[in-house]
Amino acid sequence: MEDTQDIDAIAMLQDPVRRRLYEYVAAQGREVGRNEAAEATGVARTLAAHHLDKLAGAGLLESGSRRLTGRSGPGAGRPAKVYTRARAERSVSLPARDYRTAAELLAEAAEQAGLDAGLFAAARRRGEELRGSAPPCGDLDEAMRTLAARGYEPHLEAAEHADHPGQDEDAARAEDAADATPTLRMRNCPFHAVAERFPPLVCGMNLALLEGLLGADGAVRARMDARPGECCVVVEDSKNNIH
Repeated sequence: MEDTQDIDAIAMLQDPVRRRLYEYVAAQGREVGRNEAAEATGVARTLAAHHLDKLAGAGLLESGSRRLTGRSGPGAGRPAKVYTRARAERSVSLPARDYRTAAELLAEAAEQAGLDAGLFAAARRRGEELRGSAPPCGDLDEAMRTLAARGYEPHLEAAEHADHPGQDEDAARAEDAADATPTLRMRNCPFHAVAERFPPLVCGMNLALLEGLLGADGAVRARMDARPGECCVVVEDSKNNIH
């Protein structure tokens, strides 16, 4: 039954308008309103609303409502319907396969046997094999392309501003700009289902895999920085590349 539901859900994306709307909402990593989705994909609002609700009904999107004005109380306007990508995973194999159970059993055995170090070393080697003869990533743009090709959904996030007591606003902004180091975050984790049950083991494996994939001596480095709903690993300029 679950495989049939997944097939039906994925089949909905064959419609080009529906697919564009889904890809736009998924890429934002936040709630998206009907007007925004319609404008971004070049379709009428009523058509966008129809397809967005179809996607939500199929479980590909989650829907809710909130006031897009950011205000509350009288005069704030009616809540608008908003959409985000559903967290549920969809996969289809014919005949059905159950790789998740196998992965969870292997992870459980590795954790109980204390094989963390061996797993991380194997993951780093696999990352190096995937990189092949290519040199380590030269910058965050190259790292973004590399990660996207492996199924991650990377996006650049500017560093948060620090507090600067005693400084005027312009001086503080200039200092923040000078110190800002953008961080590459991933909105998804390809190992999410197993990572939920074995976070230290799988997140450590993920980090080692990306270290090998990006290159240990390159201009970028991967490090652990878990955030709810996103990949546990982030990528930033390496210390050797910051002047």
